[in-house]
Amino acid sequence: MNESPRITEAESEVMKLLWQEEPLSANEIIAKLSQQMQWTDQTIKTFLNRLHKKNAIRFEKSGRNYLYYPLISHDEYLKVENRSFLNRIYDGAAGLLCAKFIQEEPLSEKDIEELQQILESKKKS
Repeated sequence: MNESPRITEAESEVMKLLWQEEPLSANEIIAKLSQQMQWTDQTIKTFLNRLHKKNAIRFEKSGRNYLYYPLISHDEYLKVENRSFLNRIYDGAAGLLCAKFIQEEPLSEKDIEELQQILESKKKS
């Protein structure tokens, strides 16, 4: 898949379930999310339909149930979200984003060593 679909925050709750366990039936998804998010059955079905139209999920009919599977990986989703955040907030400047996080967040000695290794590797490539 060339272009990963844009998944809303609410839709991502459905995707999280499918990334943890697939396939899931519509009823299993509804049971988990209606408790977790206090959403109605119809709201969850709407999210399933939207995700299907976006080609983020697929389904198979199994008897009287529909079984849902993710079509994009969690990693693909994270790449799209990270890129969107970077472009929206930092105008695409990855260095500025990293610098801000490093300045603002406490880092352990291990974190610092890992960051140094990543930067050294980036410098060589």
